[in-house]
Amino acid sequence: MEEGPLWPPFEGTIPSLSHKRLIAYSVGPQNVDLSFKKRLAHENGWDLAMAERAFQEYKRFAYMCVHSENPCTPSVEVDQVWHLHMTYTRDYWGRFCPEVLGYELHHGPTEGGKAEDEKYLEQYERTLLYYREVFGRAPPEDLWPSPEVRFSSFPHLRWVDLSKNSITPRSRILIGIGAVAVVSFIMGWLLT
Repeated sequence: MEEGPLWPPFEGTIPSLSHKRLIAYSVGPQNVDLSFKKRLAHENGWDLAMAERAFQEYKRFAYMCVHSENPCTPSVEVDQVWHLHMTYTRDYWGRFCPEVLGYELHHGPTEGGKAEDEKYLEQYERTLLYYREVFGRAPPEDLWPSPEVRFSSFPHLRWVDLSKNSITPRSRILIGIGAVAVVSFIMGWLLT
């Protein structure tokens, strides 16, 4: 297998050997109780299959960051993988960046405001187009949603301690309120 950083796109597309090596890359020991992928699944409420898919998309994103002429912006799910990978500092800075990417990939959060919102929206749109070019297919929509969906959820995201809080989808709350209203109406009707 090739040594050194992955080769850049050839005629716009990732070379197959580079893609195979990128996909094969793993973080940390795999035979431990809480491997990188298990931690990723646990911290995000994903099953292992979803964590694996998100990890593969993150690696594709990192490759694009290195080789794109323009800055790339991740989806929320890909960003979650990136955040966790950076906590594995020896792997991230000691193996992934120098040996796989051949580049120090830093994470720069938004400074906020309308200009930043517009900048990241545009970058995300270009990232989705570049993905199609480099990997020869559209990115999976569940991990790379449309720009409208990607940027509509940001102000609503929060870390939640599940030992102190429960999460109930709004649709279930509305169904519950509707059921109580119907029962109240029927009870009121029967009692009159």
